[in-house]
Amino acid sequence: MYGDADLDQGSFALKAIWREAFLFKIPDDLTDEEAAPLMCAGATVWNALRTYAIAPTATVGVVGVGGLGHLAIQFASKMGMDVVALSGSQTKREEAMKLGAHHFYSTNGKKQLDVGEQKLDMLMVTTLHQPDWDLYLPILKAEATIFPLTVAQGNFQMPYMPLILNGIRVQGTVVAPKAVLNSMLQFAARNQVKPVTMKFPMTKDGIEEAIRMLEEGQIRYRAVLVS
Repeated sequence: MYGDADLDQGSFALKAIWREAFLFKIPDDLTDEEAAPLMCAGATVWNALRTYAIAPTATVGVVGVGGLGHLAIQFASKMGMDVVALSGSQTKREEAMKLGAHHFYSTNGKKQLDVGEQKLDMLMVTTLHQPDWDLYLPILKAEATIFPLTVAQGNFQMPYMPLILNGIRVQGTVVAPKAVLNSMLQFAARNQVKPVTMKFPMTKDGIEEAIRMLEEGQIRYRAVLVS
């Protein structure tokens, strides 16, 4: 991470020289602009799906249709899973379905969710903040797995009895190791999993405009600086 270790790694550099052992070959079917978000957001959601052997017959809920969520929907659907998109914004329905979601439920103002008999084997939480767990625990199957992928401060808090009575698992994940990252790139290229991006020039004005739109929640769904 820039600022913690290598201060010359060049987060906003045009070029860099690195040892080949620490680099990743981008498949020919992916552009640099498409590959860049996959190396962060894509790796995060792919690691949860791939490393923990989620069955292709599973029903997977994705909370949040944003930077991570829109890639989680694509990966899960292309892996054969039944994907349920859950978003606070009803306007995301059409986008979620185009990305590969099979079902969409708006959570805005809801005290409870009704997903019928199609309860979830897995829940991927990709929202900016920790969700209201009282809303989501009732739609999980017994022994379902929750992947909290939100980067948030503070303690992780969840209702205790629903967790233990239903055997719910909460699985933390870390950045994907190199082998998993390489498999993600190959899968994405072969199955046309591509981030929705907004491109900005790698200039002072371009960077400031990207940050402004990010802070105002206007980015769909990843901002990429292009030199």
